[in-house]
Amino acid sequence: MTFLRVGNIGRTYRHMQRYRKILSVLFKYGFGEMIDILNLEQYFEVSLQIVSRKHREGIDSLSRAVRVRMAMEELGPTFIKMGQILSTRPDLLPVEYLQELPKLQDKVPPFPFSDVKSTIEKELRCPLKQIFIDFDEQPLAAASIGQVHKATTLDGNDVVVKVQRPKIQRTIEVDLEIMLHLAGLMERHLEGWDIHHPTKIVEEFARTLEKELDYSLEAAHIERFARQFADDLTVYVPEVYREHTTTLVLTMEYVDGIKASHINQLEENGLDRCKIARRGLELIMKQIFEHGFFHADPHPGNIFVLTDNVICYIDFGMMGRLDIKIRECFADLIMGIANRNEKKAAEALLKLTVYDVKPENFLLERDVAEFMDQHCYRPLKDIRLEILLNQMLKMASRHRLCIPADLFLMIKAISTVEGLGRTLDPDFDVIKQGCTFY
Repeated sequence: MTFLRVGNIGRTYRHMQRYRKILSVLFKYGFGEMIDILNLEQYFEVSLQIVSRKHREGIDSLSRAVRVRMAMEELGPTFIKMGQILSTRPDLLPVEYLQELPKLQDKVPPFPFSDVKSTIEKELRCPLKQIFIDFDEQPLAAASIGQVHKATTLDGNDVVVKVQRPKIQRTIEVDLEIMLHLAGLMERHLEGWDIHHPTKIVEEFARTLEKELDYSLEAAHIERFARQFADDLTVYVPEVYREHTTTLVLTMEYVDGIKASHINQLEENGLDRCKIARRGLELIMKQIFEHGFFHADPHPGNIFVLTDNVICYIDFGMMGRLDIKIRECFADLIMGIANRNEKKAAEALLKLTVYDVKPENFLLERDVAEFMDQHCYRPLKDIRLEILLNQMLKMASRHRLCIPADLFLMIKAISTVEGLGRTLDPDFDVIKQGCTFY
């Protein structure tokens, strides 16, 4: 399936009903001025006549960031996922949005078991009872793209079955076409937004979503990850049941573990929080710098801890890839910063990023030097990697340097692991542990 087939109003106009809904929600949450600035009424004059501009009680008392979050939640899965991604982009959004958008949630009810059964039987071309001897009709979890059920295979193995929502691909495709059109208007009509390249952001987002919608690709991710760590006893990777997996259905081994964020349960089961924190960092470092293939969403809900402090990821929908050149350039950047060499650090940053116009070297080196003054002349234990990396992203944005998607995913993954490490172990020092790894 290809999402990005639009570049003009023609195709988007076909989705008038959905576009009207989006505009209606924007008006509801007080963003009518943006509709005016983008000149959308020239395309949707008839539609806008039926959209009320009446003040909604209580909306004006809310901050703009809160209203953006509420609008995205109401607009559904595509906008929720876009908001979740933007919530980690300090180079694009002010701090109040970075604090509010992480609150976005998939507030969707589970879809009926009849649809689950129908999808599985159609995809696997076999009656459900001839595939599983037991299948729990109540999902373990439900989200905007799919939901997960526990089941037992004919040979008695406990598994989880992820099933995609009916027609969700079409829903996302329509929203992305509209998003791309809006992004093009933003580049033309919103001052300063052209440097952020909103159309490129939407295009990259679309590619990410397209991968998440292909469960057979997630199965391949799991199998590659398992090969990478086949000899590592500190990591456990669930088995994929390929005979019960397609683009819309993923069947994998059921893992009974403790979520990494459930501190009390970890302690009650005699698990070592400090060791888990260290292993979590070692694991992400090995993925990035040894294999160049890493889990891009290692939040605590995606990480289980098993007996003997073994770490197990349970969701492989979002993965990142870095070639050897990018890994070496990032190492050069870190070494340049560590050695207080602004020239070397600036050169590495330029090699890592994409730009239309090369910034002035002396201006970039000056900013890098100020960045190092701010972060590098303090005890290692006081350095917060998340803050350091976010400041680096902002600095790159000021010089109109675009961070490639996979490099950004890497930064996000390391920051997430740091946050988990500090939750597990208050004395966790990600810089020291990282140096130990090398």
